[in-house]
Amino acid sequence: MHIIQCPYCGPREEVEFTYGGQAHIARPENPEALDDAQWADVLFMRDNPKGIFAERWMHAAGCRRWFNALRHTVSHQILATYRMGEAPPAPDTLEEASR
Repeated sequence: MHIIQCPYCGPREEVEFTYGGQAHIARPENPEALDDAQWADVLFMRDNPKGIFAERWMHAAGCRRWFNALRHTVSHQILATYRMGEAPPAPDTLEEASR
């Protein structure tokens, strides 16, 4: 079982959390100008990197707040968590933690 560091409540077991998809997605400025294919890209196309990935999570069985996490997609290790609206930690500090 993984332990996830909720930025509001502290460390908790992963079963208390709900995954919310990719973080930091730019929403369209003119949504009414998009055709169906462009809307499909906005709604369904996400990055799928091998390495560090920014995700959204919610502490469903705790404070019920959303936050961001940086997770390594190969090891599933969560390298950092941070509140919505905060900048993610510097990438050079994460490379060391992911080794």
